[in-house]
Amino acid sequence: MERPLTKPANPCFSSGPTAKRPGWSATNLSTKSLGRSHRASGPKARLQAVIEQSKALLCLPEDYRLGIVPGSDTGAFEMAMWTMLGARGVDVLAWESFGAGWKTDIEKQLKLPDVRVFDAPYGELPDLSAVDTVSRDVVFTWNGTTSGTRVPTGDWIASDRAGLTFCDATSAVFAMDLPWPKLDVITWSWQKVMGGEGAHGMLALSPRAVARLTSYTPSWPIPKVFRLTKAGALIDDIFSGATINTPSLLAVEDHLDALEWARDLGGLSALVARSTANLDLVRQWTAESSWANMLTANEAQQSSTSICLKIVDPDFQSLDEASQRAFIKRMTTRLEAETVAYDIAAYRDAPPGLRLWGGATVETSNLEQLLPWLDWAFAETLDQAR
Repeated sequence: MERPLTKPANPCFSSGPTAKRPGWSATNLSTKSLGRSHRASGPKARLQAVIEQSKALLCLPEDYRLGIVPGSDTGAFEMAMWTMLGARGVDVLAWESFGAGWKTDIEKQLKLPDVRVFDAPYGELPDLSAVDTVSRDVVFTWNGTTSGTRVPTGDWIASDRAGLTFCDATSAVFAMDLPWPKLDVITWSWQKVMGGEGAHGMLALSPRAVARLTSYTPSWPIPKVFRLTKAGALIDDIFSGATINTPSLLAVEDHLDALEWARDLGGLSALVARSTANLDLVRQWTAESSWANMLTANEAQQSSTSICLKIVDPDFQSLDEASQRAFIKRMTTRLEAETVAYDIAAYRDAPPGLRLWGGATVETSNLEQLLPWLDWAFAETLDQAR
């Protein structure tokens, strides 16, 4: 196959950290807070600005609390599980590696006695109608970062529920419309849709989640880095810019830059539209491809951020799994050497394939220029394997 002539302007299609916003430059970032204590009034105001601007951009309900916590999305979600689970039975949904990880924590670390698991293979969702969202807590990912499968709506979640919904939304927030009133605990990180730097998590709590925190004490010890209450009261400072541990003030400025870009772009609807356009482009390409298809067959459940592809070519399918993974490694190494695409192999626990990030910071024109290179790299690698 003839080698394409035009390359993407930005080869960063990793699913985290993701591409910086178009036009990004380190010179755009304020350095006034660098070298200062994050507890000083100026730097703390910048941390509070991240919270306030995020709430405004996402249209988070006024009575929801939002805080910056350590450990990225993983830290935020672990914090939520360790401080609030155990008050009632839990339904855990797992259809990709992160949901499976939460299941492991609940069963083997917290060792909760009343747990029901609803799982599904990569590319599919479990039966959401079977989940008890009325009387039990529910733990799930909104978007499967490693599977490319997302929850299409929140219609399956009861409005009159007694339990809490715990939603790991790290690859969905800022790229998908979320039904906030159906979600009680929501977590995400800066390095996904907004292209920020790692290690910082965001934790949003509904009034019902706050009530659980202040009325329920788990039977296990809570590490300091997870503590959200003191003497039975919510630690309000966490939700006004006082972080539990030291944040990166440079990363704070970087995230504020991304939030400003998003506002100038047109807000949440514009971010969602950009991500949706990326998904639509890849869908159209796979519809005509002889070798690639979407890992998630149901269009309503296809992620617009972590777009996962399976290889359906018969020659590839005839290989054993180890050989398939070696094939993908050779293919992606070839693309990286051409400075066309970085870090697009499927997640290590997922079926062998490709994963293209389609979040709002990725220009559709870059994806459009990438796709012929995928055809070329696949053909070249297949010829080498024969």
